[in-house]
Amino acid sequence: MIIHNHFRWQFCAMAVALLIHVAESANAQNSQSTTSRPNIVVILVDDMGFSDIGCYGGEIPTPHIDRLAAGGLRFTQFYNTGRCCPTRATLLTGLYSHQAGVGHMTGDYGIPSYQGYLTDDCVTIGDVARSAGYLSTMTGKWHVGGNETRMWPHARGFDRFYGCPQGGGYMMQVRKGRSIVLNDDVVASMENPLPDGWYATDAWTDYGIKFIDEAIEMDKPFLLYLAHNAPHFPLQATAEDIAMFRGKYLDGWDVLSQRRHERQLAMGLIDPDWKKADRPEKVAAWDSLTDEQRDRFDHMMAAYAACVYLMDQSVGRLVAALEERQQLDNTLILFMSDNGGCAESGPEGRTDGDPTQADSDWYCGMSWAWMQDTPFRKFKHYNHEGGIGTPLIAHWPNGISARGEYRRQPAHLIDIMATIVDLTGADYPRTHNGHTIQPMEGTSLSPIFADKSVNRGPLFWEHEGNAAVRQGDWKLVRLGGKGAWELYNLPQDRTEQNDLAATRPQKAAELSALWMEWAQRCGVSPNGLPKKQN
Repeated sequence: MIIHNHFRWQFCAMAVALLIHVAESANAQNSQSTTSRPNIVVILVDDMGFSDIGCYGGEIPTPHIDRLAAGGLRFTQFYNTGRCCPTRATLLTGLYSHQAGVGHMTGDYGIPSYQGYLTDDCVTIGDVARSAGYLSTMTGKWHVGGNETRMWPHARGFDRFYGCPQGGGYMMQVRKGRSIVLNDDVVASMENPLPDGWYATDAWTDYGIKFIDEAIEMDKPFLLYLAHNAPHFPLQATAEDIAMFRGKYLDGWDVLSQRRHERQLAMGLIDPDWKKADRPEKVAAWDSLTDEQRDRFDHMMAAYAACVYLMDQSVGRLVAALEERQQLDNTLILFMSDNGGCAESGPEGRTDGDPTQADSDWYCGMSWAWMQDTPFRKFKHYNHEGGIGTPLIAHWPNGISARGEYRRQPAHLIDIMATIVDLTGADYPRTHNGHTIQPMEGTSLSPIFADKSVNRGPLFWEHEGNAAVRQGDWKLVRLGGKGAWELYNLPQDRTEQNDLAATRPQKAAELSALWMEWAQRCGVSPNGLPKKQN
């Protein structure tokens, strides 16, 4: 057959156009498929207050975390559970911590909801990601059962693990009762110390990048759960890093808290009608301190700021590694804290030893914790907003079109599991390893990423008798198992200054009954810790 030149070129053009269309369709399908199955990095930091990072009002330089916020979303009403172990159990399982076996910390009280390690009738985010074909990895602080290898991450759904199963309490060297583990192998302990220069913040990030490289080599998407120690006590950093911040806190917590509040108002993070929580009675006015006391407190906060700064630097290294490997655009990064600022050791804090050395023991204490939680009341341990309110930053260029926006809907750690199930395409199991699995308690954050409303039910808290329930605009909260219930309308008064329990007794009774139903369903000891069973 003879084809004239005109038709030959027309035919070729049509063929090329068809090929381009097919290629573009394939690319679009691949892009859609890739976007619907992102890599996921969950970064949990430890004992960091609501206002510590720059994009939530802080003066500590956190340019890398701020960059994630500018390129993604900041949640203004995201909740943790007020303490490290319960937060980790909730994040890992999508259940309330009592349902997962960690109603308090890692002590075993002889009943399932307070056994101190994850129960057999729950699965972890590692399990569900792995079931969807992901390489499931973790680095850092586990702290939801460390006595036996069957409780460790490798046995609870994570293909790779480098960190400490028993918890934190160190930055530069392993301490008594702790070990550093690679998968199930102990690689450092008191008897086999870590090399000089080892620093937890850097080590967790180094191994996180190593595990990402393994996933890329295996041609698998990856889940990385990176659980930092920082800025949990002991506050430790190099002399050079601490020196960067010396003198920057001599204006004191009264002035610096006010400055943080002003920045939060200027950036539209909080409502100007909310009254900033007053300095606690136990915390001295800065002007009443001697020069020697001020210098000590400045040094203390400088050590804390150095820990936050170094943590931000590690986030920058991780993000740079994702960029270099062309993985950043299709990686969902979630950044959050496990509880509010830590008031442990009281208003004076603690400055035992030299914070540049591994055997030191420094705490910020209540005085600086009040500033760290600006503008909220209370701290770690408590269920007032200062204990359970946390930053949440979500960054995912391929999947979140908004840049630098706020999301003001309430959300909670129970939602992390549901989000991972949603985005990975995993099937949340009904049974696992022969056990019937409890259903998820949370809801996927994906609609909120797209600025769609989520019609969710009430949220609940309990730790050491401190308790709360939030339903819609209303929050009921108490201090300790014998404390009186307080009632707040959060859109009007999220800093919890105007208790409405006496004027709205019916609403208080309604929420109290709702909390009791939840406590009975989830195995919560209603007035505090249960008695240990023999």
